[in-house]
Amino acid sequence: MDHLFVINVEGAVYKEDKWLFIRRSMKEEHAGGHISLVGGTVDHEGFSSEILERTLRRELFEEVGIEVKEEIQYVRNTSFVTDSGTQVVDIVFLCEIEKGEPYPKSLDEVDEVLWLTTEEILSREETPDFLKENMKAAERLKRKEIVV
Repeated sequence: MDHLFVINVEGAVYKEDKWLFIRRSMKEEHAGGHISLVGGTVDHEGFSSEILERTLRRELFEEVGIEVKEEIQYVRNTSFVTDSGTQVVDIVFLCEIEKGEPYPKSLDEVDEVLWLTTEEILSREETPDFLKENMKAAERLKRKEIVV
């Protein structure tokens, strides 16, 4: 009865027409050297509320030194299995940067910070399909937000 998952949260963080990405450190166990959104795993806290949002805020600050605006919106979720066999549920949230200029604050996790448009990330050969789908969904949600 192996039903346990690691929960991972990621931020589709935007500033005007660009999205924040990182190149994951080669020291990372999973997907080292790959481009990804900023995020991380949810810690065990027992009874808790807003654990996903708090985890995302913590990870954004720890990895790239930024804070995002109060409103964080759910984009989509997926599941995957890491190279070591860990089953992960990944949840992506839409966030707007509020404070700080992102930089590779955690060198064990981040080699580089990138600001890319949706078109730029979609046109890169190295961008995995799941990240392209995450960004298409985030872009749709963001556009709907701006129109309202």
